[in-house]
Amino acid sequence: MSMKTGKGWIDVGKADLADGFLENAMSNIERLYAKLRAGSDGEADTHKHRADVEKNLFKVLSYQAESAVAQEDFQRAVGCVQRCKDILMKLPKETCYLSILCYNFGVETYESKRYEESSFWLSQSYDIGKMDMKYSIGKEMQAKVLRLLATTYFEWNCSLYLDKALKAINLANQVNLHPAGFFLKVKILLKSGASDEDLNAALAEFLHFEMSLDFCLNTAKLLLEYGRESVGLDFLKSVPERFESSPNLGKITLLHIEFLLQNKRELLAKQKIEEVIIGHYTGKQLLPEVLNQLHIILWDRAAKHYEEKSYSEALCWYNYSVSFYTPGQIDQNLAKLQRNMASCYFHLKQVDKAKEAVKEAERCDPNSIFTKFSVYKIAVMDNDADKAVAAVIEMGKLAEESSQHEDNLRVDKNTGTNLLSLAAQIALENDQQIVAIKALEYLSEHLQDCQQLFAALKCLVRLLLSKVMAEKEEKRDEDISSILTYLNLAWNLAVQFKDSPEKMREFFVLSFKLSQFCPSDKAVLIAQKTCLLMAAAVDLERGRQQETPSEQTELFSQALQHLQTCKEIWKVLKLTGDFAKDPTDTLLLLYEFEARSKLNDPTLHNFMESVWEQPQIEMKTLEIIASLAMESPARYPVLCKKALKSALNLHRKQPVLDAVKFSKCLHSLINISLPTGLTEVDTCVLQEVWDYFEDALSVVSSTNAYPEMEILWLMTRAWNTGIFQYTVGKYKEAEQWCGLGMRFLNHLGSLKKSYEGHMVGLYSEVLDKLDRAKGFIPNEE
Repeated sequence: MSMKTGKGWIDVGKADLADGFLENAMSNIERLYAKLRAGSDGEADTHKHRADVEKNLFKVLSYQAESAVAQEDFQRAVGCVQRCKDILMKLPKETCYLSILCYNFGVETYESKRYEESSFWLSQSYDIGKMDMKYSIGKEMQAKVLRLLATTYFEWNCSLYLDKALKAINLANQVNLHPAGFFLKVKILLKSGASDEDLNAALAEFLHFEMSLDFCLNTAKLLLEYGRESVGLDFLKSVPERFESSPNLGKITLLHIEFLLQNKRELLAKQKIEEVIIGHYTGKQLLPEVLNQLHIILWDRAAKHYEEKSYSEALCWYNYSVSFYTPGQIDQNLAKLQRNMASCYFHLKQVDKAKEAVKEAERCDPNSIFTKFSVYKIAVMDNDADKAVAAVIEMGKLAEESSQHEDNLRVDKNTGTNLLSLAAQIALENDQQIVAIKALEYLSEHLQDCQQLFAALKCLVRLLLSKVMAEKEEKRDEDISSILTYLNLAWNLAVQFKDSPEKMREFFVLSFKLSQFCPSDKAVLIAQKTCLLMAAAVDLERGRQQETPSEQTELFSQALQHLQTCKEIWKVLKLTGDFAKDPTDTLLLLYEFEARSKLNDPTLHNFMESVWEQPQIEMKTLEIIASLAMESPARYPVLCKKALKSALNLHRKQPVLDAVKFSKCLHSLINISLPTGLTEVDTCVLQEVWDYFEDALSVVSSTNAYPEMEILWLMTRAWNTGIFQYTVGKYKEAEQWCGLGMRFLNHLGSLKKSYEGHMVGLYSEVLDKLDRAKGFIPNEE
């Protein structure tokens, strides 16, 4: 039972758990074996029992060997197998089992790259397998063991164990010749740098046996990989004789051609290809899959020459490929082939031949965008603008179709835009502006990359403007319509790039520039005004986020330029209708104030004089100006206070005062007038701030809507100001400010109890100290 349990643990990969059971089984078996050996030798039952015990002993030892190998305990495994070998004399039938067990150990250690251990086990397997020929593992298995042994030596260290590897593989081939054995021998010879004579001798041995065509081809490829050209070619020449009736004979020819090309023997390769072409038309056609492989080889060779600008040589290889097509055959690959040939003819300035090739491509694949591109190139070369434009229109439609069908494997999603871009470039190089404009128009509809699209639009605008300038006035309407289309496109793109401010600004500026060439009607003026405002807003936002002063200055200056132009357009636009509810005046004021203040513009105060005089300026606008005046890098406290005072005046003039908004504005004014942490405050400033507090108190007294937290803040600021005055010996002022704080305390709601006891006590203490302080002040005579 322990033996079976131990074997079970080994089989499930838990060899360490098996050891205890196997040791227990071994202990029981050895005790029983000792008792049987001590018994009578003449009893038949004793002999039978002894034989059974020896079988069990053999099994347990073999299981322990398995466990040891699994745990990588080589020495323990060797000891177990040696004891098994000792028992084989009594159990010859177990010879095959033990030989295969050692082979399995050899496989396991080989796969783990423990080559030394693997070579030992494989040698043991072979030796054990020969111990009793009656119960041998058989020649095929012996050869298999020897092949793996040779492979182990080969991969372990070919240079160090070359002789052992060759000895093992030669022995394997003598025991049972197998293609794998032959192949391995050739591989070992090649790796060892054997002479051509040794290789030819090994190949000669092989030729006497039946081998498959694929095996022969693999052998030839192996020779080619190791650079044994002469041996490989001689071997390839000998192979066709053995497979004359095989339909796969073309594979040999194909490999022969590859062999020649890889060894830079193009002339011989061409001769071989010409033989194949002749055979193709004399009843010796290649199998379809072989022919496809040959086409690939021919096209690769042609492409190589094309890249090297050897266009005539490229045509030669393409013509070989064409030779395998029958006249009138329709095939998309043939269309591609003809287009490639047309490209070569273009470079060779052989226009007529290029036209013929393109016609063939149109016949085979008329709806290909690549075919349309070839037609386009012909039209440009012929200076046929109408035909070129027609081809561009077809390309644009096909590009649109390919973008709508993403599963279309024939055309990559970028192919259409790439070809349209190339078409525009070709037209420009050939001074065909109308064609280039059409190509760029379609390109601008399909480009996804904003930088490329921006470049395309700029180029398109320049071309169209030069065309407009050259035309008579009555012919300009159509081009003006096109400019309007581009303007809308640039505007839409600007809006799309809201997450990329720089790109958004570029498209708004481009849209404005385009609009300058359109009639200055109301719609165009509105578009111009909006583009400039948006561009200025983007520049201001980017300026706020920049860290270096130089970058900030550049962006704020750009914004100011846009605003100056926008103001001029706005003046004209306001003459065209009623814009009372339009926020443009406010935006222009705020944007210009921010730009000038952050540029430290010396004319800022003069600019603001006209602002203070505006009767319709809103409170919110004044509050924003106050905030911007103190926003880094700007710092204009005087302008800030003036804006806040103006805002407070407007608040007071409202039919119903908004106490919340009033409190926030007053809070800001007190903060800017009386900053926290000052060690000395001018009397005039204190008087000014006192007035603000009194103003606040009057509002607090007249409404219940004043925010309690703002009242608390006012109380705290007044009280702290009084305490500060006390510490510097200004007792009268201290009494005034602390008293002011107490007045605000009376208006607190739920928070009053939290502060009242403390403040009343402290205020009494302050008054007491003030009285005593006054007693020490001498009366003036």
